[in-house]
Amino acid sequence: MSSLRQLASQTAVYGLSSILGRILGYLMVPLYTRVLTEGSYGSVVEMYSYSALLLIILTYGMETAFFRFAQSTGRRSDVFGTAFLSIFISSLLFLFLIIFFSNNISELIRYASRPDYIIYIALMLFFDAINTIPFANLRAENKAKKFVIIRLTGIFMNIGLNLILILLMPYIINNFHGDLSDFLRTIYKDDDRVSYIFISNVLSSGFMSLMFIPQFLKLKLVFDVEIWKKLMIYALPLLVFGLAGAVNEVLDRVLLKYLLPENIAMAQLGIYGACYKVSIIMTIFIQAYRYAAEPFFFAQEKEKDSMKTYARLMNYFVITTSIIFLATMLYIDVAMLLVGKPFRVGISVIPILLLANLFLGVYYNLSIWYKLTDRTRFGAYISLVGAVITIVLNIYWIPRFGYLGSAWATLICYASMMFISYFIGKKYYPIPYDWKSSILVVGLALAFYQISLFISFDTIWIKLFVNTLILIIYLLAIGFFQWSYIRTVLKR
Repeated sequence: MSSLRQLASQTAVYGLSSILGRILGYLMVPLYTRVLTEGSYGSVVEMYSYSALLLIILTYGMETAFFRFAQSTGRRSDVFGTAFLSIFISSLLFLFLIIFFSNNISELIRYASRPDYIIYIALMLFFDAINTIPFANLRAENKAKKFVIIRLTGIFMNIGLNLILILLMPYIINNFHGDLSDFLRTIYKDDDRVSYIFISNVLSSGFMSLMFIPQFLKLKLVFDVEIWKKLMIYALPLLVFGLAGAVNEVLDRVLLKYLLPENIAMAQLGIYGACYKVSIIMTIFIQAYRYAAEPFFFAQEKEKDSMKTYARLMNYFVITTSIIFLATMLYIDVAMLLVGKPFRVGISVIPILLLANLFLGVYYNLSIWYKLTDRTRFGAYISLVGAVITIVLNIYWIPRFGYLGSAWATLICYASMMFISYFIGKKYYPIPYDWKSSILVVGLALAFYQISLFISFDTIWIKLFVNTLILIIYLLAIGFFQWSYIRTVLKR
């Protein structure tokens, strides 16, 4: 239980940067969905979807490989230097190639007049990629506070630049006269606010890279060929795993553009992307949990009751995410205020995406079996199956159901990966998960959500009051059925 408390503490600390970052970042969504059209916001969603795929390629599983060999070899400094230099050199080559071929790439993805978008994204990806191993090193050293400080500095800088470029400058231009406003009129393009979003991200990511310089000065950057070979052998299956995972996560947003009629595609993409953001709390928790859990899993491997710890952890995870699912859906009217009115027509995808992310989180827990047994190729196989499901279902459903088809494809994909990982993991690393409890917790959340849909309300306030009562009843039910787990935590 002390180790679980440590994980909870680490999740809370890493969650601080994730929570504040996501909340502050999502506060940009009301801004974007009010100053940009659905189509323009669709361009933002599309470019960041490409970024998610490319960042997986640029880091090629090296982060997890770093954790594995920094722990087992006892040569953290050499592993750090080798992993960092490997990513730095490959990312630099990527940056030069993208800049050189930016015009060709922009034409290929229907942005012939905007090659600058391609260059901005390439710069952002370069900085994000080279920051990966320094951030991982802070996690491995349990320097969570420093991790958070650097993260939040970049986040606040990004948001500050967004506010300056998207709100403050147009305000000064439209409401003031003088040398400053005249100068801003000569350089500011009011119809080019999408570019300013990307520029803000590039500058903030680059500034975070500068903040790691003291870490580089303390550690000698040595490239060890033998260590590099071990890292790559371990990491390359994770590249396939990560890339397939990214395909499962973002390919639907890319395919919407090409599988829907061109006159509505970007608007539909913008609506879907905005509604995806409403699942903020689930996404925040899973991200924070992953930051803390990965090094925790490896650290617990040799402990006597490690399997019981992993099983108990799964139960706590399912309880937490089920509460998040139900709370979000019971207060969905409040959550939808996050996006502008034209984007709220996509509300029907939110419960589907929330449940999909819950399954994805369970899959992350299950994935420890192939990471701890060094069978990472199975992670690649499972993710490839998920990618095939994602591609096939999106191609079939998007022309028929639009973004609703994408949401259902995401749910089926993550559920399939979860089940496959569980049944294969039982053979190689049988962890005694309490699935009856987990199914009960999720089933009750879905049941209470369905009950809330059948009740009609005269006003929003009555609806919120009744839904609050429903949430309280659910929490009491969880307390009753899961008392053995709760009692264990209270006793310790």
